[in-house]
Amino acid sequence: MWKDWIRPFVRPLPQWSTIAVAPPQQAVTAMLRWGDQSADVTTDHTVASLKPLAIATSIDAGEHAALEYIDRTTGNILGVLHLSKTTSLTAGSASVTVYRVAHGEHRCLAWPRRPWNTWLQNRVMQKGNASHHALMDPDSVQQLMIAYLCPRPVILVSVATIGHQNIFPMDLIGPLQRSALFSLALRNTNVSEPVMREVRQVALSSMPASMKGIVYKLSERHKEALTDWSALPFQTRPSPSFGIPTVTAALRVRELSIVHAHDMGSHTFFLGRVASDEDLTEGTQLHHTAGFHQAYRRHRNAAFAEV
Repeated sequence: MWKDWIRPFVRPLPQWSTIAVAPPQQAVTAMLRWGDQSADVTTDHTVASLKPLAIATSIDAGEHAALEYIDRTTGNILGVLHLSKTTSLTAGSASVTVYRVAHGEHRCLAWPRRPWNTWLQNRVMQKGNASHHALMDPDSVQQLMIAYLCPRPVILVSVATIGHQNIFPMDLIGPLQRSALFSLALRNTNVSEPVMREVRQVALSSMPASMKGIVYKLSERHKEALTDWSALPFQTRPSPSFGIPTVTAALRVRELSIVHAHDMGSHTFFLGRVASDEDLTEGTQLHHTAGFHQAYRRHRNAAFAEV
């Protein structure tokens, strides 16, 4: 019993929780605030880069804004990111504003556990490669975890052209609803990044939570392209317009025509338009959220189902 009591004081919470959520997530609202104005951007903001950590939205909120993540059940503010405008991108008649994350704070843990857990997590990151976002400094990882208070869906991205084929997982994705664009922030070291720039067509498979192990295994495809679609541990089917292999068991398949690619430091920020959208079956999708968010919900007997 005493071990359960002392554990939070000697071990940090996990940085990330892998959860099963029926899409679209309904647990958290994202509100963008600037001056005396505000806008719901739950389906209109995304992470555009990790280094520097940047957020993109269809709304131009001026030079400085705050992005609040709010628990829909309680109305409590879970966390805030403070943003500074860096650039605007245009794709046809659509415009997207990119903000650098200046600083942030969350309220999922009570004081003094909140700063103590941050210190424990930062110490682990400083000692070794504990985070899969190892290119980031600990403060930026803490800010990224705040961005994950809105649970982020995981998809498999399929690319296919003569001489190159690949499929790999991503969660730095999302709709920019007001601009009718869909974004992908892909590490610029990904083996398929130059192909995506050239071919400008991809297919996105929304992955069931039950396929977590298979999805994570395909992370190796970020470094090495696929040689044979038939070697995959699941069946594929061609996407309706582009004919790109997608996951037969996917909950949803979208085809994306890429209309803009922008270098964002560690990542290439792709903007696309949805060319087709198939809802194939209902179910829970693989998502990621911050570990302190799951701890907050567990304390209130409302934890996400973990996978």
